[in-house]
Amino acid sequence: MKKIAYALIGVGFLGGAYVTALDVENVDWLLFGIAAIAAVAGVILAKRADRAMATSGELLENNRNELNESLGNIVRDLRQMTDGATAKGEALRHWIDDKLRPDLRRFVEARGSMVHLYGLQTYADIMSEFAAGERYINRVWSTTADGYDEEAEIYLKRAAEQFEDAQKQLAAVGAARE
Repeated sequence: MKKIAYALIGVGFLGGAYVTALDVENVDWLLFGIAAIAAVAGVILAKRADRAMATSGELLENNRNELNESLGNIVRDLRQMTDGATAKGEALRHWIDDKLRPDLRRFVEARGSMVHLYGLQTYADIMSEFAAGERYINRVWSTTADGYDEEAEIYLKRAAEQFEDAQKQLAAVGAARE
C-alpha cells in the first residue's frame, strides 16, 4: 500500500512538472489537474498506511512494554545512584551515557504510542514529567563537565523525582485501562 502511495506521489509530481515544461506559456490544465489529483491521492494513501501501522495492536503492545520497561529501568538506576554514594565528574557522565541514555532513547522511540493507548492529555502529562527529568539529566551532565559536582547531585535527585512521577502516572493509567 505504501509503495503504491509513493508511486502516486512521484507520478503526480513528475507528471505535473512534465506538463508545465511542455509549453511554458500554455499549460494543459486538465493533465496538470490529473497529475495533482494523483499526487494528493498518494499523500492520502501514505497517511492512512502510516496511521494503520501506528495503531496496530502488536506495535501498541510492544511499545507499551517498552515504555514501562525503559521508564522502570531509568527510575531503578537513578534510585541506585541517589541512594548510595553519587559518582562525580567524568564517572557520572559515563554512567549517564552508558546506563541512562539507552533507556531514554527507548522511551522516546515508543512515546508516540501513548497517544493511541491513553489519549493526548495523558501523553502530555507523562511527557511533561519525562521531559523535565531528561532536562535535569542533561543539566547533571553539563554541571559535572564544568566541575560543579554538588549542583549535579541536586539535579540528579530532581531528575529522579520527575521520572518517578512519570512512572506513577504511567502505571496508574495502565492499571485503569486493564
